[in-house]
Amino acid sequence: MEEIRRAAAAYYENLPEEKKRYARFIFSEMDENGDGQINLKEFMEYHNKDTNSALTHPSLFRALDKNSNGSLDFEEAMVSYYIMQSGRALFCKSCNTFLTDVYFSCFQCFTSNDSTDSTYEICCDCYGGKRFTHHEDAIFCDNYSLLSQSRSLALAAPAEVNKLRSC
Repeated sequence: MEEIRRAAAAYYENLPEEKKRYARFIFSEMDENGDGQINLKEFMEYHNKDTNSALTHPSLFRALDKNSNGSLDFEEAMVSYYIMQSGRALFCKSCNTFLTDVYFSCFQCFTSNDSTDSTYEICCDCYGGKRFTHHEDAIFCDNYSLLSQSRSLALAAPAEVNKLRSC
């Protein structure tokens, strides 16, 4: 989780002032009683309004609560904002815990052209302990290897496709 916290801090520091104000606004919207802290009830109520139900998962709140005091201050909630903005709310398909560090994804599902397919993310414990069920020929890669392989595939694509993908 520390890597996500560091990424969230770097993300926030590089936001334009308008986006930082928006992050503060989101925090104040969640903080219904105005005490400067977001408790689990406030967190759940705010995210239940949203269509992204993954953010209401209890393991996410526990992971965000760095000091385990049962509430989130702005710094802890900023990590939630980063997760919302980046789409980083990933949960193990086997044990359903929030993926806070290295995880494994099915390479075939990840590279599939069918956008409805899940990329089938699983935690290291479930992968190492073979506690998952997926298609028989699945090749799993950790998230860092998958990123590297994706870049290699993108660079190997025809020039016309690469022009469309350029940032």
